[in-house]
Amino acid sequence: MVPAKTRGGDSHRLRRSRTPWPLATPALVGASLLVAPLVGLLFRAPWSGLGRILSTPEVADALWLSLFSATLATGISIVLGVPLAWVLARSTAPGLRLLRALVTLPLVLPPVVGGVALLLVLGRNGLIGRYLDAWFGLTLPFTTAAVVLAETFVAMPFLVVAVEGAFRSADSGYDEAAATLGAGRLTVFWRVSLPLIRPALVAGAVLCWARALGEFGATVTFAGNVQGVTRTMPLSVYLAMETDPEAAVALSLVLLAVSVGVLFALRGRWMTSASST
Repeated sequence: MVPAKTRGGDSHRLRRSRTPWPLATPALVGASLLVAPLVGLLFRAPWSGLGRILSTPEVADALWLSLFSATLATGISIVLGVPLAWVLARSTAPGLRLLRALVTLPLVLPPVVGGVALLLVLGRNGLIGRYLDAWFGLTLPFTTAAVVLAETFVAMPFLVVAVEGAFRSADSGYDEAAATLGAGRLTVFWRVSLPLIRPALVAGAVLCWARALGEFGATVTFAGNVQGVTRTMPLSVYLAMETDPEAAVALSLVLLAVSVGVLFALRGRWMTSASST
């Protein structure tokens, strides 16, 4: 004989485990909308000729340039973005709300608009670019440096948002305790603040790198599409769609594999961060 209390608890858990159809139906449609294109990509992939396509010099150049520029853009974002995130989270200077809005604007700004803005500022006749050209003979547009700058512009806000949130949620008591023991501000930052937000920093850096790797609009507008100089993997996919669709699918598979790897890496960091809190 099963106690009534136990039967009631089991039925309650059973009711909670069932998803009502008004929620299940749109959830299923939404999942299908997101997953079906990826499944179609796998089905249409030229698996037999994948090695031949990916071993061509054009693809090798695009892959190397994408990895190099995304990694360099992430490094720049860390060097500049982590102090910026600390200022946004801990500083009491006036105008921080406006600064935060401007810093996070590339998150919602169309990438092509970002490329146009970079061109107007750093182009040969831009606000700053004209002086770089006149004083140092330095021209940024349509160079590999322009690729890195474009990717940094669109990807750094991802790192800043993640790290700023971590700085805000971290217990400032540890910083105060280190300061009372005689540690300077920079020592507190390096030895106390940064270790506390390490999981968020790693997650933000991975997100930043993935966003830089997939950047298209700002890159093609500011850096152009020059083979071996500015043609990254997303640009190669777009170009291949017009001439060789199988190559476009093969290149898309490489980017898909990278994206899946990023998701697994972030999942581990998120799980670690959640368990620590």
